[in-house]
Amino acid sequence: MAHGLAGLMVPRLSIIVPAWNEAALLPACLGSLHASLEARPINHELIVVDNNSSDATPQIAQECGAKVVFEPVNQIARARNAGATEAQGEWLLFIDADSQMSASLFDDVLDVMADENAVGCGSVMTMEGLTGWAAAGLNGWNRVSRICRWAAGSLVLCRAEAFRDAGGFDTELFAAEEIDLSRRLKRWGRQRAMVFRILSKHPLQTSPRKFALYTPREIVAQTWRLLIRPRGALRDRSALGLWYDGRR
Repeated sequence: MAHGLAGLMVPRLSIIVPAWNEAALLPACLGSLHASLEARPINHELIVVDNNSSDATPQIAQECGAKVVFEPVNQIARARNAGATEAQGEWLLFIDADSQMSASLFDDVLDVMADENAVGCGSVMTMEGLTGWAAAGLNGWNRVSRICRWAAGSLVLCRAEAFRDAGGFDTELFAAEEIDLSRRLKRWGRQRAMVFRILSKHPLQTSPRKFALYTPREIVAQTWRLLIRPRGALRDRSALGLWYDGRR
């Protein structure tokens, strides 16, 4: 269902939240979006993609005023594409269900939308309570994200035209699909003298749960498999337990 000004005209912004068994964290995500939208209203629609959840994810999404789309194949790329297929907005904003949008970051997103030379953006991330190697890992990713202009999957904004022309998220990939899309969006933008940006002034707040649910050994082993066999591992769901073993 549309919220706020949505429904009066074709929405300017379609917000797409992929969610697989996210009953615990989805309310905070949607609450942060509603608060940001109330602070700076824009004609929009809110779509939650239920990626075959076994918990109360779809019911919570409906109660929070979102349109619920069902995607039976448990894959993040398919879930995001399913939401984009239903979206009517001129811009698409993908945000993960374990992340929270601040009003300041939303202002930065709207500034990108107002820039005729922007194809879209991503954002650096922050996670509460990280220390030691986990904090270093996140800082390392944020640095790579800014230098390479690769979006983290937790937040991707792009023009709907660019997303569709670029082919959307690659459903052959079970991880790193946001990096692949970032490259194609940058290519689309270069052909039109547009840029893809990484926002860094107000980092996206996202969940540190992977660092809590997985041991350092498990994370290092997953990273090693990706380093030695990236092309094969990214196309093999069974090799990507950090994303698909169901821990929440």
